[in-house]
Amino acid sequence: MKDFSSIFDEVEKQFSDIQNWRRHLHKYPELSFEEKNTARFIEEKLRSFGLPVKTQIGGHGIVAELEGKEPGKTIALRADFDALPIHEENDTTYASVNPGVMHACGHDGHTAALLGTAQLLNKYKDHLNGKILFVFQPAEEKPPGGAKIMIEEGILDGVDFIFGAHLASDIPVGQVAVGAGYQMAAVDKFAITIKGHGGHGARPHDSIDPIVIGSEIVQSLQKIVSRRVDPLKSAVVTLGVFQSGAAFNVIPDEAKLEGTVRTFDEDVRDLIENEIHSIVKGITNANQANYKIDFLRGYPALFNHHKETTTVKSILTEIFNQENVVELEPSMGAEDFAYFLKEKPGTFFKVGSRNESESTHYPHHHPKFDIDERALLYIEKAFIKIVSHYLVD
Repeated sequence: MKDFSSIFDEVEKQFSDIQNWRRHLHKYPELSFEEKNTARFIEEKLRSFGLPVKTQIGGHGIVAELEGKEPGKTIALRADFDALPIHEENDTTYASVNPGVMHACGHDGHTAALLGTAQLLNKYKDHLNGKILFVFQPAEEKPPGGAKIMIEEGILDGVDFIFGAHLASDIPVGQVAVGAGYQMAAVDKFAITIKGHGGHGARPHDSIDPIVIGSEIVQSLQKIVSRRVDPLKSAVVTLGVFQSGAAFNVIPDEAKLEGTVRTFDEDVRDLIENEIHSIVKGITNANQANYKIDFLRGYPALFNHHKETTTVKSILTEIFNQENVVELEPSMGAEDFAYFLKEKPGTFFKVGSRNESESTHYPHHHPKFDIDERALLYIEKAFIKIVSHYLVD
């Protein structure tokens, strides 16, 4: 029987397979909750490795299970596999063939790396004391998200720890970023409809102008963070939509505003939601207008557990060297892996995918996003090292 440490040599030999899997997924992307063919591809690969597979969990979600030789802890490793409604602008052989749909966030890479991890660990299962669940999650990009639904269907029953990784175009390839505590924000969405009374632009006194009211609301919402939130706590309130009117000399009946709220602390999250309702109510009442607010609570803030994060940071220095394991910088971006970490201890880390080529410098969700595919080997090695720490004597 091979020594378990030899598995890391096999990761390097596996690169062409992982690269091909990633490029296939990149070429045929599917949107959140529509990943039927992507799920079929993942299922076929897992079954070809000889792993038992459960399908259609939380929609198109898949879980493969690997039993070690002896009993022990159960670890879950997760990858997401949905794409974004973006039209790709890259000119590569593996560019998306589906107009308006693109893997612009690296989920194709996450999936390919976890497939490689499953394939290799299955070859070394006689070294394992415990169980591994390979969780392939759909719909990370679109609330309510696939994680929440998969959890509701019981995939975490009996799981002791869960770990996830995300590619990062702002981190050089070869580096892994790990950090404890709050690392990604809760994300909420709000839509405000202001119902005024339209009329002629030359006779504003006969109208209730929703544009003027909306402008006052926009200005007042900006004061929530600066004047109502503790300055030692982080928060963002951003308006991304202001739609009203169709003619230069007509006061319209309605105005629509849409925006997002990002927070870490639940008390700040509650405060901002209440403030939005209070401000909109006050301003519309003062102007004899009516209003409607739809407030959608999205993913919670992602909190990396201290003990597991410290462990992962320490063991990754053994294979990547200390200078390549850097501190993870908190972000106001959101990630539904947060639901998993609310249920089970674990950590979510980032793996650098940027090299000297400008093609790897574009930010996530950009139509020219691409990666240095060597980063997939770092995800795989990190997952295998975590498994070896918890399940290999």
